[in-house]
Amino acid sequence: MSWQENLDRWIKTNTFHHSRFSDIKRLVDLKEKKGLKISLGFPTLNEEETIEKEVKVMKDELQTNYPLIDEIAIIDSGSTDNTVKVAREAGAKVYLSSECLPRHGYLKGKGENLWNSLYLLEGDIILWIDADIKNIHPKFAYGILGPLLEFDEIVYVKAFYERPIKMGTNKLRRTGGGRVTEILVRPLLSNFYPELSGFFQPLSGEYAGRREILEKIPFRVGYGVETGLLIDIYEQCGLFSLAQVDLDRRIHRNRSLDDLGRMSFAILHTFFTRLQEQETISINRKIEDYFNLVRARGEEIFLVREKFSLIERKPMIEIGEYREKRRLLKEFKVT
Repeated sequence: MSWQENLDRWIKTNTFHHSRFSDIKRLVDLKEKKGLKISLGFPTLNEEETIEKEVKVMKDELQTNYPLIDEIAIIDSGSTDNTVKVAREAGAKVYLSSECLPRHGYLKGKGENLWNSLYLLEGDIILWIDADIKNIHPKFAYGILGPLLEFDEIVYVKAFYERPIKMGTNKLRRTGGGRVTEILVRPLLSNFYPELSGFFQPLSGEYAGRREILEKIPFRVGYGVETGLLIDIYEQCGLFSLAQVDLDRRIHRNRSLDDLGRMSFAILHTFFTRLQEQETISINRKIEDYFNLVRARGEEIFLVREKFSLIERKPMIEIGEYREKRRLLKEFKVT
């Protein structure tokens, strides 16, 4: 079977709409029948405007009304606003990424928070949701968790949605978000990982996976984390272990062009690294970790060089503290 036929079949069988999983009681029954525990982690950095509502919505509907999620936490990168305070008051556990695994040092970035959350959280399934969502709804959790609870062969699920973009101060244009995906990531996937080109939003910040897979995967510290996870899980488990779920619409903070440039640089670095490791391409020079930005001050044009921390954390299963903690948790469950 060609990759095109494989991809066509995958799109038909492994793409879902969140409404398919809206019977939350059924999902709770599946979770309990399979003896699973589910953790929800929010990676945060200065998200006081949205995190309180996100935590409350998930806690009220998916812990109090229906015991679908066993644990809700934020993993914070050093917020200077009230993120930590409001999240704790809303009922989330609060962890500071800088204090998680001190022997291994601390690096600032979303990927670092996700990596640390594997150590901190106890779930058999880990769900991550970005902390800047303005139209939060329980479907952002149950929609993504549904395929993992219904299908044992699925190990990793990503969300997709319509992404409006802010125009001016108060207007939203229906489409236009996801610019890095369309001008960078989709062309790269089409060329080098064509079976993954069926993902509507490979960079979406809402996804969930099974611990036994996530703990064996390295985590890029910064913006490249979503790309790295998708490629690595695909390489280890195959296309039909992955799924995507339509959540209809997501409204969040749109990034500046400067931020999108930095994001693109980190993602491109991730692609080059993976392609070199797999001997798909050969580059006879070091992959640059400085990003050159051209700036203007009046009539003066000058260059700003930003050094990126393009570091990759090793799979969590290789961390001694993690193996010891998981062993103790298993012994506690047995007793």
